[in-house]
Amino acid sequence: MRAVDPAGRVWAIQCKHRRGGDRGAAVGVGVLQQVNGTARQIHGADVAVVLTNGRFSSKAIPWGKQHRIHLIDRRVLGEWAAGSRPLWDLLDRIPPPRRPTALS
Repeated sequence: MRAVDPAGRVWAIQCKHRRGGDRGAAVGVGVLQQVNGTARQIHGADVAVVLTNGRFSSKAIPWGKQHRIHLIDRRVLGEWAAGSRPLWDLLDRIPPPRRPTALS
């Protein structure tokens, strides 16, 4: 999915549903490599995200950090869904706004 937030940042988000949630298969590095190859180059994304209702493999977590891909697991997804905070407030190292907003 490609989206633009109120600050003008372009987001590329890949969603992965896991049957069994946390007990299902972990999202691995291969998915992150696909996102890394398309998010910025093809979609012009400022922010690349992989979101899952499950978990990420132990190798995917450092790989995502190294390549600036934000990983949203079941816990962060639940926090986002339960609150009134926008996703960008829950993530580290989000690029600055492209344009001024009423929130700035």
